[in-house]
Amino acid sequence: MELHPPKDLVNADLAIARYGDDGERWLSAMWQGDALADAVVNDDFVGSSATEAVRTALEHGIDAVDHAPESLRALFAFLDDEPDWVDHTRLDRAADALIRHTASLGIVLAAASLLRGAENTIAGKPLVQTGRYVSMPAIRSVEVGEWLRQVISPGGMRRDGAGFAYTVRVRIIHAHVRRGLSRSGTWDEAAWGVPIPQPFMAFTMAEFGHIALDAMHRLGVRFSDADLDAIYHLWRYVGHVIGMTLDLNPVDEADHVRIEELYRLTSPGPDDNDREFVVALTDDYLIPELANALPGPPAARSVISTRLVHGLQRVFLGDDAADALGVPNTRLKHVIRATEPLMVGFGRVRMRIGGGPQQVSQRGYRIRDEEMTRMRAAYGVTHELVDNAPGEHEIAATRASVH
Repeated sequence: MELHPPKDLVNADLAIARYGDDGERWLSAMWQGDALADAVVNDDFVGSSATEAVRTALEHGIDAVDHAPESLRALFAFLDDEPDWVDHTRLDRAADALIRHTASLGIVLAAASLLRGAENTIAGKPLVQTGRYVSMPAIRSVEVGEWLRQVISPGGMRRDGAGFAYTVRVRIIHAHVRRGLSRSGTWDEAAWGVPIPQPFMAFTMAEFGHIALDAMHRLGVRFSDADLDAIYHLWRYVGHVIGMTLDLNPVDEADHVRIEELYRLTSPGPDDNDREFVVALTDDYLIPELANALPGPPAARSVISTRLVHGLQRVFLGDDAADALGVPNTRLKHVIRATEPLMVGFGRVRMRIGGGPQQVSQRGYRIRDEEMTRMRAAYGVTHELVDNAPGEHEIAATRASVH
């Protein structure tokens, strides 16, 4: 059967020539969403809604949902059947390892992972069309941070864990967005594929996985092989719960790297919407957050944090990608690169004086929770995810997404 990828993707022939079956799967899956979740949001619910029914089933089980349609039963049959390969000891180890470096993780997710995602204009179009791309980067960052807080916690991804529940809620949010955009009359499926397709879901796992880990490495963070194995295991299970198909859900570092390469290879590049997003994220969120953590007068903190953020973005992205996204150049990037060995040494000292890995992890969870409380207050965020944000009704108005 002849393969017809979305028209706006580039280098389709090269993707197949270079990656073979993996390239073909990547291109064909641009037409594939999440059959189980999409069926739920397109179904009828008696005296309830898809969002309410999912939350009831998460908390009390599927039998607690009155008149549960077959689509919901099918979704929860999948969710309640935990794969044999899941190892909760490794999931907890991943949480402990990541939380020891909670400050670095927060920086790289915003300054590296989100900007890597912005290199592909097709991936950003659901956020553009729902009005959440440029208008509220800080609020979106808090929403993603709240989801991460639940996922990166001991027991968070158990069936009764908050991370599991939040991930299923994100899955349903994505399905609502697909339905809303498909019905909007403004989505060009022939050019872009389906909204939030499987390949871009896979890339999101890479954003939280290898892309973040590579950027943290540049900041001097060093994980053991066992910690890295656990971290990739965590994102594999998150991918499973969030609706990734078996053939695209990344298992290990090699899968993450291949996904990143296919994402960049087939991307038409960023457009003005992506560059506006980078400016908004940087100016409205990253720079103020970093300035808040620095000592000294406000004016000096603002200047230093601006140059430091731009330098970090240049280091994480490389100059070509940074130029394409309009990130200002700064000589501070050379200083940041040169300090990596010093940061490695600082990390080892920090671990010793902090009482060892277990004590540093416990402190990391506490600091993370305190920071989330501060940020929620600073940006006026009273909801958890966009599915219960003030003014959002069933996400049907297509003003919803969590990246």
